[in-house]
Amino acid sequence: MADRLGKISAVLVALILAALTLGSAAVTASRATSWSLTPADWAALRFTLVQAALSAGISALLAVPVARALARRRFRGREAVIRLMAAPFLLPTVVAVLGLLAVFGRAGPVNQALTWLNLPGFSIYGLHGVVLAHVFLNLPLTVRFVLQGWFAVPAERFRLAQSLGMGPAAQFRHLELPMLRSVLPGAAAVVFLLCLTSFAVALTLGGGPKASTLELAIYQALRFDFDLGRAALLAALQFALCGAVVLATLRVTQPTGFGAGLGREVPVFAPGGWRLWADGIAVLLTVGFLAAPLLAVALAGLSGMGSLPSGLWAAAGRSLMVAVISALLSAMAALVLVLAVLRGARWLEAAAMLPLAASGLVMGTGLFLIIHPLLPPERLALPVTVLVNAVLALPFLYRALLPEALAMQADYGRLAESLNLRGFGRLRWLVLPRLARPLGFGTGLAAALSMGDLGVIALFAGDRAVTLPLLIQRLTGAYRMEAAASASLLLLLLSFALFWAFDRMGGRHADA
Repeated sequence: MADRLGKISAVLVALILAALTLGSAAVTASRATSWSLTPADWAALRFTLVQAALSAGISALLAVPVARALARRRFRGREAVIRLMAAPFLLPTVVAVLGLLAVFGRAGPVNQALTWLNLPGFSIYGLHGVVLAHVFLNLPLTVRFVLQGWFAVPAERFRLAQSLGMGPAAQFRHLELPMLRSVLPGAAAVVFLLCLTSFAVALTLGGGPKASTLELAIYQALRFDFDLGRAALLAALQFALCGAVVLATLRVTQPTGFGAGLGREVPVFAPGGWRLWADGIAVLLTVGFLAAPLLAVALAGLSGMGSLPSGLWAAAGRSLMVAVISALLSAMAALVLVLAVLRGARWLEAAAMLPLAASGLVMGTGLFLIIHPLLPPERLALPVTVLVNAVLALPFLYRALLPEALAMQADYGRLAESLNLRGFGRLRWLVLPRLARPLGFGTGLAAALSMGDLGVIALFAGDRAVTLPLLIQRLTGAYRMEAAASASLLLLLLSFALFWAFDRMGGRHADA
């Protein structure tokens, strides 16, 4: 009975995902009044592709020396540096933008140093500002991808290379370069997809019509022009682009063919000389680039605590409610899909990956077009935000759970069958304890991402459903930078607190 209920639940989750992704795309496409793009639409499309390509390419190129240095060097604080690589990905985008403005803005230390050197100033608005923000947000993620690729090369291959007298250049050509060909294209494709669907960065740093993305054009067509046909056309185009990137991502990653090792950590074959200095400089520059905006947000937020904006705590409460509910919904849906895949329903993997092909704004546009003829969309701002955030976080949770679930099935599946451990008993005594750690991590990640979301809520919200990220964006637009800084510090603390709480909860139940 319980197994049958699990299968029905998995099919229901898959249908909901298909309705929200494919259905939203179909609704938006059906409402398009014209399939011809205006010059402004072509400009938005070109800017979207250019900034995503530049952001992905720069992130991939910069990640290689940083990951290589972290893989082959051992120094005090190395683990802290690796953990720092997770911070920008969890950082709410609006907070990251404010941190970058504090460092690279007109009155920031970078421009002050350029003025002192009698050099022209740096404007953070426009293409270079959008690319800078996207590199800040996605460089750490790319480093983690490449670093895992380095750790996946068996230690025995490096020992063999050393015994054969291979120098650093030969080791790179025969061992590290094949690994990079396997890992780097997939990492760059993921970053390209994330930049393709970025909204808050373009909204804040775009700097005008010449630096408008498709996401921003959809938002402007709905919120300011109320041109439903143009918004539908752009949303359909956005979905097609995301779908093409997802399909390409599934094909670009190829196995390296290094074979299995003994599972030991990669030994330190770290050459000295100029390579030691190059590794040190790469790590120091990356740490400074990532830490400076975070420190700027903390200092500005502390100094602005005396000017807390009105409605701050109400907005924080709404954000917490949205984040917790959406994270729990996403965790339950991901767990249902993973358990169904273990029972042989492999087709559900495609359903779990469907949200990667749709941005929050595209799904929000489809829901907006459905809701608008029936009642004011502002009334459903928070429920729609919860639903869309849960769907968007599901692929991350699914990928966090699947490897552990497959290992659990291989190690304990036959034992559970021999004990006739099924249904809720199997869930209680086997599944939840074994998957508690990745489930806690994934739920915390989903909560942190939802806490900082500024996509759907910006499309639907009126004055009564303002969340903390939306409040920060409005304060920034009104040039109330001190109030925005204090609200950003609160959002930063709440996001990391949610992630830490769920992650710690999963670890505690895993150790129980």
